[in-house]
Amino acid sequence: MRDDLGTVVALPARVRRVVSIVPSLTEAIAATRCELLVGATDWCTHPEDLAVTRVRGTKNPDLEMIRELAPDVVIANAEENRAADLDALRAAGLAVWVTAPATVAESLDSLQRMLTAVTGEVPQWLGQAREVWSTPYAGPRRRALIPIWRRPWMALGRDTFAGDLLQRLGFDNVLGQSPERYPKIELTALPEYDVVVLPDEPYAFSPADGPEAFERPAFCVSGRHLTWYGPSLVEARAVLTEQLP
Repeated sequence: MRDDLGTVVALPARVRRVVSIVPSLTEAIAATRCELLVGATDWCTHPEDLAVTRVRGTKNPDLEMIRELAPDVVIANAEENRAADLDALRAAGLAVWVTAPATVAESLDSLQRMLTAVTGEVPQWLGQAREVWSTPYAGPRRRALIPIWRRPWMALGRDTFAGDLLQRLGFDNVLGQSPERYPKIELTALPEYDVVVLPDEPYAFSPADGPEAFERPAFCVSGRHLTWYGPSLVEARAVLTEQLP
């Protein structure tokens, strides 16, 4: 079995123990075969009642604790997790499955490969997500600025999952041609844009923290529905369409 990086991942005939260090993938596995999960990060907030050992964060996982959990596989992401941590887990003899989608279509295929390999099935919710995102957007288009951090200001740049998702809703990222995926920005030196999209993660933008910095209309949206790929994709189109009038 090969992960998104093309790496062959040696898995047992039946996976029984999984540690996930990516919140969206934790939710995906929990919604499919929750009993397989034995460990997850402190940031894995869905499902809310998930009762597993917590292994710190995505950028600073407790490697020794993960080893002690003796998982058949650790589920990771090329962007969210550090390569050095993943190499250390492999060096300890653990199988590591890495995802790396940059578009909605890639995320759906990535999820199907991972879930087939780890759980042995393709869940119903994944088929529902494919159906939700199969209809092309046909309405008016707007130019969007999508900040993801403040102090310093940073925004979505090129080749991001969230940028691809937004363009499927009629919002074109004005920094989509940036040389960087997450460039630092100066608010006084930006290309023309129509709206600002402010997700509540990774920075917790809110109606009281963010919109006041911009002269254009600014909308606060669910970061989980904008940036997570998993069961949230089933409802993401409807949720974000409502939040972005």
